[in-house]
Amino acid sequence: MHHSPSTSYLVMLISFFLASKLLLFPGVEGTIGVNYGTVASNLPPPAQVAHFLVESTIISRVRLFDADSNILKAFAHTGIAVSVTVPNDEIPRLTKLNFAQQWVENNIQPYTPNTNIVRILVGNEVLSTANKLLIGSVVPAMQNLHSALFEASLDRRIQVSTPHSLGIISNSSPPSTAMFRQGYDTYVLKPLLSFLRATNSPLMVNPYPFFGCSLDTLDFALFRPNAGVLDENTGHVYTNMFDAQLDSVFSAMKFLGFDDVEIVIAETGWPSMGDSTQVGVDAKSAAEYNGNLIRHVISGAGTPLMPNRTFETYIFALFNEDFKEGPTCERNFGLFHTNMTPVYDNWILRRTTAAAAAYFHPVTCLLVITIGFLVLAINHHGEI
Repeated sequence: MHHSPSTSYLVMLISFFLASKLLLFPGVEGTIGVNYGTVASNLPPPAQVAHFLVESTIISRVRLFDADSNILKAFAHTGIAVSVTVPNDEIPRLTKLNFAQQWVENNIQPYTPNTNIVRILVGNEVLSTANKLLIGSVVPAMQNLHSALFEASLDRRIQVSTPHSLGIISNSSPPSTAMFRQGYDTYVLKPLLSFLRATNSPLMVNPYPFFGCSLDTLDFALFRPNAGVLDENTGHVYTNMFDAQLDSVFSAMKFLGFDDVEIVIAETGWPSMGDSTQVGVDAKSAAEYNGNLIRHVISGAGTPLMPNRTFETYIFALFNEDFKEGPTCERNFGLFHTNMTPVYDNWILRRTTAAAAAYFHPVTCLLVITIGFLVLAINHHGEI
C-alpha cells in the first residue's frame, strides 16, 4: 500500500515520541535523586558511579552525606544536581562566620560550577539527636553559610537547608491536626522556616512508611490497594502512608504560617532484607515501594492537602552499606550492590519502550493512540 508523505511523517512522529525518555518517565527530569552513602566495603570509584548514574539510570540528583572531594570531582560536567552535607559534629563551628566562610572556600568553591552543587545540608536529623548544642547551632550555622555563599556570589545557585526525621511531628493522625513538637516549634522550627522562606529554600524531611507500618498497615505503606484512612476534619481519604506523612508535615508548617515553603523528600526507601521480626522486608516489597513511590511523586497528583504537584525525592540508598551498624535492614536499603548490579528489578534503571509502555502518562497515551488511529485512517482511505 502506498504511504503519503504525511503518513510517513506521522509514523516518524510516533516513533520519536515512543523513543523519548521523557515519555517513558514523565516529569522525572530533576525530580528523582538518590542518597549516595559510602559506609561500605568494595565501593566502586566515584567516577564509575557518576558515569553509571548518567548513562544507565533515571537519577538526576545525588545527595552526599559529606563533601568528599573525590566524589565532587567525579560529578563534574555530568549535570547531576549534587547536595553536600556538613556532618553533625562540624555544625557548632559554623556558628562563627569566619568558619562558615572557610567551609565554603574549602568544600564548595573549588568544585563549582563544573560540579552542579545545588544545596548545602547542615547536618542530618539534628533535632533527633536531642543534643542541645547541635540543635541550638543549626539555624545560626545555616545563616552563616548563606552569608558566605552570598559573599562568594553563589547564593542564587546554592541553597542551604537541613533534613529532619518525622520525629519533629508530635501528633500525625489525622494529618490535618499534625503539629511540630512543643519547644522545637517556637525556638527552632519557626526561625528555621523563616530562613527557608527568606532564601527560597525547601524544608527537607525523611518520611519512611517502612518504619511506621505493621502487618495491618503494610498495604497502606506499600501503595497497594486498600480501604484507605479517612481524615474526618477534611473529608480526605488517604490511600497510602507516604501522603499521610507528607500532609502531616504540611499541616504542622501551616499551623505556624509557613505553608508556602516547599517540601523536599531528602530520604525515603525500603530494605530488601531484614530481621525475621520485621514485616514486609524482602526484595519484592522494596521493589514495590520504590517503584510505586517514583510513579507517585512524578505523576503530578500530589497529596490530598498538596494536590497537583510533583516532589523532588531522594531514594535511600544507592548501595547496600555493609559497614552500617544496627539491625540487618540498615545494611540493605541499597538499590544496587557495590558491583553495580541491581539488588532487585527497580525503576531506577532506564527502561526499554516495551517495559515502560504500561506506565505511560495518560495524556501521552491519548496522544499516541489518537495519532495511531489517524495513521490507520490515512492508510485505509489514502487521504484524510
